[in-house]
Amino acid sequence: MNICMIGTGYVGLVTGACFAEIGNNVICVDNDARKISTLKKGRMPIYEPGLEEMVHKNVRQKRLSFSLSIADSIRDAHFAFIAVGTPPRSDGSADLSYVENVAREIAVHMKKYLIIVEKSTVPVETCEWVKRTILRYNKRKIPFDVVSNPEFLREGTAVKDFLQPDRIIIGAESEKAKSAMRDLYGPLKAPMVFTDPKSAEIIKHASNSFLATKISYINSVANICEKVGANVEQVAEGMGYDARIARSFLSAGCGFGGFCFPKDLEAFLWISKKLGVDFHILETVRRVNEDQKTHFVHKVEEALWIIQGKTVGVLGLAFKPNTDDMRFAPSIDIIRMLQERGAAVQAYDPISMANARKVLKGVKLKDSAYEAAKGADCLVIVTDWQEFAEMDLEKIKKCLNHPTVVDGRNLFDPARMKRLGFHYYSIGRPAV
Repeated sequence: MNICMIGTGYVGLVTGACFAEIGNNVICVDNDARKISTLKKGRMPIYEPGLEEMVHKNVRQKRLSFSLSIADSIRDAHFAFIAVGTPPRSDGSADLSYVENVAREIAVHMKKYLIIVEKSTVPVETCEWVKRTILRYNKRKIPFDVVSNPEFLREGTAVKDFLQPDRIIIGAESEKAKSAMRDLYGPLKAPMVFTDPKSAEIIKHASNSFLATKISYINSVANICEKVGANVEQVAEGMGYDARIARSFLSAGCGFGGFCFPKDLEAFLWISKKLGVDFHILETVRRVNEDQKTHFVHKVEEALWIIQGKTVGVLGLAFKPNTDDMRFAPSIDIIRMLQERGAAVQAYDPISMANARKVLKGVKLKDSAYEAAKGADCLVIVTDWQEFAEMDLEKIKKCLNHPTVVDGRNLFDPARMKRLGFHYYSIGRPAV
């Protein structure tokens, strides 16, 4: 099948490359000339494991190409996917101007029946507005369908998530569109859930908000554990065996970040307020997440007593491992609070250093975990990269001015850290 993928961000580029991988002809379109030029030269604008190899392979096999023109790219397309950005406004609502502009351009240039697929994360009723926009500017009355097909890709595992999905959500009204989407996704052999478009749109926001709720819940449980000397990891394990709860997203830490959870949480809150629904649970989830970052900095104060004039090494800047994404990363707020308390900060991340330079001010960026620890009075772990879990802790100890570690991701066994002579603080577990 012929696919036009409009938008080459995390979602669009991964989705386009994966559709090509399963045998479709895909043109990825973007209005950013520099990004398209970069892609045509074989360089990736984002870091995602496995993506670069997949793009190169499918470009060589002529199933994947890149363009600046929507008009040219939809000429022979069976599907036009809208995967453009929907950045948050100051009130939490999503800015849908890019979605509208694309819908308008599709309407003007479409030549034959086309299925327009809403892939971007958008508030409920966006499909309706896309449909109205296309009807308004589709002067030649060419038939079309609009489908909601939310993405559930996780940065760091996005290629695997596309090729081996838990489920595929398809919100469609016509049987023709449902049949075409079933054929398109058929090679993945994954469960398909067919709904109306509004339900599909809500599923995405409801899913991410629920996962954010699990994280904030276990972080609150962790704070109780700290008060009484319990171990939150043992608590989470005991909870996780209950099939109604499950273990995933019950890892206590220093707060969630990234572009999806914070943005989708705010958007779902905005939607609920717009509809006159009090969603107090999500307001609390947001507050708990913000408080967790402050709580983590208080742990650093507990470890150092006075932060003023001390050097703090920070390991992990991206919001999660296996990505270079710094958007809404907890490290940004944590480093800012440490600097406000007078700390000198030196930091390292395996992948996100280039992006970190754009958003972190007054931070010395180092070339390794050991360089970040060298001469520091305390080492704090913000992102749970496997590289950090496998560090030579004896070497780290020698690098530090004082063997103090504040672990925001519970990477290490407290008993082992005690044997090695560290002063070790973690989340929801007794300090040693």
